[in-house]
Amino acid sequence: MPQIGFGVFRIPDDQTERTVLDAIESGYRSLDTASLYGNEKGVGRAIAACGLPREELFVTTKLWNEDQGRERTAAAFESSLSRLGLDYVDLYLIHWPKPSRGLYVQTWQVLEELSDAGRARAIGVSNFQPGHLENLAQQTRVVPAVNQVELHPFLQQDQVRRYDDQRGIVTVAWSPLGQSTSIDDPVVGTIARRRDRTPAQIILRWHLQLGNVVIPKTTQPARMRENFQILDFELDDEDMAAIRGLDAGRRLGPDPDELETGPKQGFSSSGGRWVATAD
Repeated sequence: MPQIGFGVFRIPDDQTERTVLDAIESGYRSLDTASLYGNEKGVGRAIAACGLPREELFVTTKLWNEDQGRERTAAAFESSLSRLGLDYVDLYLIHWPKPSRGLYVQTWQVLEELSDAGRARAIGVSNFQPGHLENLAQQTRVVPAVNQVELHPFLQQDQVRRYDDQRGIVTVAWSPLGQSTSIDDPVVGTIARRRDRTPAQIILRWHLQLGNVVIPKTTQPARMRENFQILDFELDDEDMAAIRGLDAGRRLGPDPDELETGPKQGFSSSGGRWVATAD
């Protein structure tokens, strides 16, 4: 899995093909979508049109909450494959644990079967806390390949990253720039000026040096190229420590233990924050 990927959250389906093609032209080979996003078809159109062999792309999609459970998971997976126009995905994730439903363990067992069959070449989870992961470990046989969580300078997820590292789970950061809030931070700005880089490049480089996979999202080709150009410099210990000091435990999205969204409702914007909509 490439350490730098491209996310398509909240990009309308009719804009997704062009946006993903721009991302591929900018060098991205890892594409992250989800059933919830409503743009798997657009991602699929871009994959078909880009001219690259399928094996050169790493495609991730996710199972939405309403489709958890043994009877619904396999059907939802097939629907995602159909919308993408693919025979397999490189990574399939449970989007949220939604512990109140009590279904994520049996859902994971279906993902294990999809992996055994080669339909999903790797399987993982998203927004799982250590308690959710430990519950999986006690009742299932395959360790998740990745755990995709909200992670940025204001929410550094030390406990989650430590648990993931101990069990060989790759931590993937969604909203790695904190919905762009962290690029305005003066600490980040100071480092960016000293390094002659943009604030976004500083934050994404910080993620890479921590070992996180990042999936930044933008619809602007210039920003795509900028976000991808982070492999030719390094932050020093002082820089890393300064960004480490920004951690405030500040979530921009829902708490995984509290998310109770209804079918396909997802999130809504409230006061600049993404919050779960009611059932």
